Amino acid sequence: MSDNPRIEDLRRRLREDPASIAFAQLAEELRRAGRLEEAVAVCHTGLAGYPAYISARVTMGRALVALDRLDEAERELELVRGSAPDNLAAIRALAELRARRHGSSAQAEPAAAPVPSPAPASTVERRPGVDAFDYIRIVRTLAALESLLAAVHASRPERRA
Repeated sequence: MSDNPRIEDLRRRLREDPASIAFAQLAEELRRAGRLEEAVAVCHTGLAGYPAYISARVTMGRALVALDRLDEAERELELVRGSAPDNLAAIRALAELRARRHGSSAQAEPAAAPVPSPAPASTVERRPGVDAFDYIRIVRTLAALESLLAAVHASRPERRA
């Protein structure tokens, strides 16, 4: 089976330098291509050498969620949250994980929609499957980002003067 050129390039880089961190990019490309088991295997191998590589753990967690291996996914994503509590990719993957769990046990609850991209923090509504602590963290993160963007926007005219 022929891979896309990006996957082939990353495989070549890993063959040339097996200690390369390119494993994380390869795993993410495999995940996006729907080759989930392969993505998890690549992450396992690479994380043996780079156990603190956050983005690789997020990729593995997301692939495990898609494979419905929710306990393993939760362990990976909670490791990420332990060292990077505001990692939005991990927060979203955990929200999807919880939605899957609730969806399988509570059929009256609709499937969770993904957390909306930039929206004023005051307009973000809590989605099914997102627990209260994650919701609060998401709203606080959005508020902080809005505040930062407002500060950047306000300081631009000052730079031109």
